[in-house]
Amino acid sequence: MCQHQPPCPEATARDREAARTVTCHPEQGWSLLCNGIVLFDDTGELLPDGEIIAPHRPTDLPAPSAA
Repeated sequence: MCQHQPPCPEATARDREAARTVTCHPEQGWSLLCNGIVLFDDTGELLPDGEIIAPHRPTDLPAPSAA
């Protein structure tokens, strides 16, 4: 249970990545957030229920066409 004020977003919330970092392992490429999410450096996520969220970097979007 989150003890922060205001409380961190739940793992099911749209803004779930805004939760505070509890443990950070940059040498391994992941961080544990207060809401139980494992956030990877490539922006992928592992939710507490085991659901996998694929990486979603803004650079993965197609480049705009030249005008």
